[in-house]
Amino acid sequence: MWVLLAFSLVALTVAVERFLTYTAYGYSPDRWFDSLLQKIRTSGPKAALTMAEACRHPVARVAQTYLEQLDRPAKVRHDNVRRTGSLVLESVEKNLRILAALAHLSPLVGLLGTVIGMVVAFSQIQAIQGTVKPSDLAGGIWEALLTTVFGLVVAIPCMALYHAFEGHADKIARRMELAVTSLDDLISPSTPSPSGRATARRSTEEEFSTVQ
Repeated sequence: MWVLLAFSLVALTVAVERFLTYTAYGYSPDRWFDSLLQKIRTSGPKAALTMAEACRHPVARVAQTYLEQLDRPAKVRHDNVRRTGSLVLESVEKNLRILAALAHLSPLVGLLGTVIGMVVAFSQIQAIQGTVKPSDLAGGIWEALLTTVFGLVVAIPCMALYHAFEGHADKIARRMELAVTSLDDLISPSTPSPSGRATARRSTEEEFSTVQ
C-alpha cells in the first residue's frame, strides 16, 4: 500500500510539472507562426529571427534555428534543425514515460499486495483451531482486495494523463514539421534547383520521425 501511495505522489508531481511546462509555452503556435511568415515577407528573415527568439514555444525554437542557418547549405541547415527538433521534443516529452510506467506497474503492485494478503489470510485461517466461520475468511479477503482497488485508482488517472500529454506532444511535433515545411515553401523558391527543393522537402518530412 505504501508503494502505491508513493506511485500516486510521483504521478501527481509529474502531472503538475508537465501541466506547468505546457502552460508556459503560451498561446497556440498557429497564429504566431502565421505572423512569423508575414514578418518574413514584409521585413525579412532578420526581423523574423528576433520575433522567434522572443517566443518560448517549441515551434519558435525550430523556426529560430532554421532562420539562423539561412546562410548554410540546405542539407546542413536541415541537419541542424533536426538536432534542435530532437532536443526540443525530448523536453516536450520529458517524464511521460514515468506516467506510462506507473500506469502499468500500479495494477501489478496492487495485485501482488492482494496475493500476499490472501496468503496471509489463509495461513491465519489454517492456524485457527476449530470451526472456521465465513466472516473469518471474508475479513481477510476484503482487506487483501483493497490493494488491487488502490492500484487501479492510481493506474487509471496515470494512463489518462499519459495519453493526454502524449497527444499534446504529438501535436507539437506535427506543428514543428509543418513549420519547417512552410519555411521551405517561403524561402526555398530562391533556390534554382527544383530537385534540391524536393530533396529538402523529403528531408523535412523525416526530420522528427526518429524521435516519435
